[in-house]
Amino acid sequence: MSDIVIRPVAAQERRQWEPLWLGYLAFYEKTVPDAVTDFTWQRLVDPAHPIEGLIAWQGDVALGLVQYLLHPSTWNRGGNVYLQDLFVQPQARGKRIGRRLIAAVTEISRAKGAGMLYWQTEEFNGTARRLYERVAKRAPFVRYNIEL
Repeated sequence: MSDIVIRPVAAQERRQWEPLWLGYLAFYEKTVPDAVTDFTWQRLVDPAHPIEGLIAWQGDVALGLVQYLLHPSTWNRGGNVYLQDLFVQPQARGKRIGRRLIAAVTEISRAKGAGMLYWQTEEFNGTARRLYERVAKRAPFVRYNIEL
C-alpha cells in the first residue's frame, strides 16, 4: 500500500481524527465524556504538550491512528515512549497499517533519543497481539491498576 501516508495529526483534522478515536474506544467497550475527547484533541495539537499523534491516510481518508508520549525514566537518560493508543479502521485491517504506525513511532522514538518504546493491550485482543509478537518482545510484567 504505497499510497498510505503517515503524518502527524494537524489542528484542522479533528473531523477525521474523531471517528478513529471513537472507534478505538468502542473496540475496548469504553466511553469518555465529550469534555475528555475535547481535552485529548487539544493536547494532541498543542506542540508544547508531550502527547503526540499520527494518522495513516489513503488520499483524504483517515484509516488509522497512533497516540504516544515521551516520558522520563529512572532507567535511562533519554526517557521512554509509551504508545498509548493504536487503532485501524476495520475495513483497512490486514493492510499492514498498524505495523507501519508502530514503525513510524519507533523511528520518532529513536530520533527523540528514547531508551524504550512500549505499549500494552488487553488479553482478548488476539489480532493485535499477533502483530505485536512480530514487531516487539513481550514484556514479563503484570500490570495492576488503581482507578483514581
